[in-house]
Amino acid sequence: MILNGLKSLTIGDKGRVTGFTKQGRAYRKRLLAMGLTPGTEFSVVRFAPLGDPVEITLRGFSLTLRKDEADILSIEKLNAD
Repeated sequence: MILNGLKSLTIGDKGRVTGFTKQGRAYRKRLLAMGLTPGTEFSVVRFAPLGDPVEITLRGFSLTLRKDEADILSIEKLNAD
């Protein structure tokens, strides 16, 4: 199932980047530079108390994204192994 943004995931969930929404053109290059390329798998580590930002791990490092950045990602939720 393809989802928009990380808001539908909870702590410990795993996902895969499938692309970007059309509204996210301003952030697309920035996210690509941070390693969030289509096909990249990640896991949700934690959300800040008010839900912004969210911390994810991918490719061996942690990355913190603000809500508006995270919402432009098209993701696929992966089943826990």
